[in-house]
Amino acid sequence: MTNQPDGGARTEPAPRHRRPGGGPSGRTAAGGAGPAGRANRAGATGAIKVPAVAAVFWVVKILTTGMGETTSDFLAKTLGPVVAGALGAVGLAVLLWLQLRTPRYRAWAYWSAIVMVSVFGTMAADVVHVVAGIPYAVSTVAFAVILAAVLMAWYAVEGTLSIHAVRTRRREYFYWSTVLATFALGTAAGDLTAGSLGLGYLPAGILFAAMIMIPALAWRFLGLNSVAAFWWAYILTRPLGASFADWMGVGSARGGLGWGTGPVSLALAVPIAALVVWLAVSRADSPDRAPDTTPGGRPYGTPTAPALRGGAGPDAPLRNGEGTDGAAESAPRHW
Repeated sequence: MTNQPDGGARTEPAPRHRRPGGGPSGRTAAGGAGPAGRANRAGATGAIKVPAVAAVFWVVKILTTGMGETTSDFLAKTLGPVVAGALGAVGLAVLLWLQLRTPRYRAWAYWSAIVMVSVFGTMAADVVHVVAGIPYAVSTVAFAVILAAVLMAWYAVEGTLSIHAVRTRRREYFYWSTVLATFALGTAAGDLTAGSLGLGYLPAGILFAAMIMIPALAWRFLGLNSVAAFWWAYILTRPLGASFADWMGVGSARGGLGWGTGPVSLALAVPIAALVVWLAVSRADSPDRAPDTTPGGRPYGTPTAPALRGGAGPDAPLRNGEGTDGAAESAPRHW
C-alpha cells in the first residue's frame, strides 16, 4: 500500500510467486511449463509399475517359468509350433497392452503378462530350434547378445537398470523387452544344458538351483551390486523352473516322471493363481510397501546410488517430480 498525492492509498497487486514445479502460475505435471510437466509429457507415470522384490516374488516367478515351459510345449504339440506361436504373440500383445495401461502396479495385470511372456519366450526359443533348425548352442549365444544389447540400450538412455525406477512408459518398454529376452535366453540355455549337453532335466534343475544362489550370496556377503545381482538371478529363474517342469512333464524315456505337459501346466497354474489373488488382496508386494531387506535399507534389486537415499541420480527426478533436466542430468550414472 502506498500514499497517493491526494493523501489516499493505493493497493498494489500481490507479487506472483514462482512455485517449485513450474512458472509463475505453478503449472506442473498436468502439462505446464515446469520440469514435472516435461516429465509427464515424456511418459512419466508417477508410480512404479513392478512389484517389490521379496521372497514371494521369486516363488511366483519360478512357478511362472515352469508353467510357461510346459504350456508352450503342450500348445505346440496340440496346435503345431506356428499356430501356437501366433496365438502366443496375440496373447502377449493383449496382456502387455493391459499392463501398460494400468496407472500403477496391479498384481493381476503384471503376473498375467509375465505368464504370457513365459509362454511366448519359450515358443520363440523353440521355434528357432525346431522350425529353423538352429542349434541351442547358437540360439543361446544369439539371445545372450540380444539381451546384452537391450540392457546396454536401457542403461545408455536411462542411466539405470533398477526395476524400482520403472515409472515411465519408456522404461516400461525397456523393462518388458529385457524380460522377454531373459525368457528366451533361459529357455535356450536350459534346453542346451538338459538336452544338447545330455545332463538331463532333473540334474539340470539341481544345477540351476545351485547357480541361482551365487548372485544372492555374492550380493549378501560380497557386496555385489544389487541390480546386477537381481538380473543375474532373474535370468536363471527361467532354466531353473523350466528344467523341473520338463522333468515332471516328459516321459521316462527322456528321464522324466511322465505326468504330461498339460496336467503339469494346470498343476502349476493353481498355486500361481492363488498367490496372485493373495497378492492383489493383501498388496504384500506393493512397491509402496517394499520391505527393508538389506542392512543398508535397500531392497534386493535397487541401486546403491544416492537417488534412493534422497540424493541426485537418474531416477531421482521422476521420484521427486522434478523432471529429467537440470542438475539431475549431471548426476553420476549407476546400476
